[in-house]
Amino acid sequence: MLNDFTAWVHERTNDSFEISLKKIKLEELPAGDVLIKVAYSSLNYKDGLAFLPGGGQVLRSFPVVPGIDLAGTVVQSQDAAFRAGDRVLVTGYELGTASSGGYAEYARVPAKWIVPLPDELSFREAMGFGTAGLTAAIAVSRLEQSGLRPGAGEVLVTGASGGVGSMAVALLAQRGYTVVAASGKADAHAYLQMLGAARIIGRGELLQDESARKPLERQRWAAAIDSVGGDTLAGVLAAISYGGSVAACGLAGGGELKSTVLPFIIRGVSLLGIDSVYCPMDIRMLLWQLLSDDWKPAQMDALITKEITLEQVPQHAAAILSGSLIGRTVIRISEDV
Repeated sequence: MLNDFTAWVHERTNDSFEISLKKIKLEELPAGDVLIKVAYSSLNYKDGLAFLPGGGQVLRSFPVVPGIDLAGTVVQSQDAAFRAGDRVLVTGYELGTASSGGYAEYARVPAKWIVPLPDELSFREAMGFGTAGLTAAIAVSRLEQSGLRPGAGEVLVTGASGGVGSMAVALLAQRGYTVVAASGKADAHAYLQMLGAARIIGRGELLQDESARKPLERQRWAAAIDSVGGDTLAGVLAAISYGGSVAACGLAGGGELKSTVLPFIIRGVSLLGIDSVYCPMDIRMLLWQLLSDDWKPAQMDALITKEITLEQVPQHAAAILSGSLIGRTVIRISEDV
């Protein structure tokens, strides 16, 4: 283990911000119980924001190493739950936002953030899922807890070509649901069909001129996973079938919801808020085990559309913010995995 290692570091000097790939020392990492040699990380929309000057309101302390996901091997541990050589993963909590994250060769984190990596998952597969996969899994789980079952009707996924959306399509198809994928990218249709989408619609079908929007539309979807928010979510809510649910897990389309209470009080629709950042550890452990087993999509390799190096992160961070990426991008940190 070298004392100097490579990391992306976002720094602030007065009102000036700079992010650079540089050598740092182990003692520059934050306090924590467990030191991990990082094998893989991944690229999420939040990571793209972290590469904007000042961190796009995502970063909460400086200097900080971005990267909200990591998978790797324990090097040192002060907690009895982990020992050197253990394969582990970390997503969410303060990782990569207020505490140094996965875009480095080493990370030091609190033991309470760590999930033992299931034997059935490689580091690459774990980061193929990453925060996006965990978010999608929570959404599917919550929908099923609300009564959704295969055969109930079509299940809509918005933002289907993105990280969370593509994972949601694959997980729902793996679970036996009839999935309708909504995407504005014509070049993503073959990809979404390969993941298991039964039908693909343009995102324009979900958006209406505000003056013409009805509080209730024709009942079309048994349930939905919405990774867009804004007007898209409003349109989805208006078209959910009686007793159906919508799992809301994104706001790329905006944080404001212009809707009415009618879907809730006339059709009994449920709006489920999905959070993967502070999801309780017992739920994380259960879902990661499911993702490594029955819920693991047959198309897992295809879900990972790009594998990049640390040096290539900035250009892909810009691409995820522009909406030009499809599927999941993983970052190979270590060469000896």
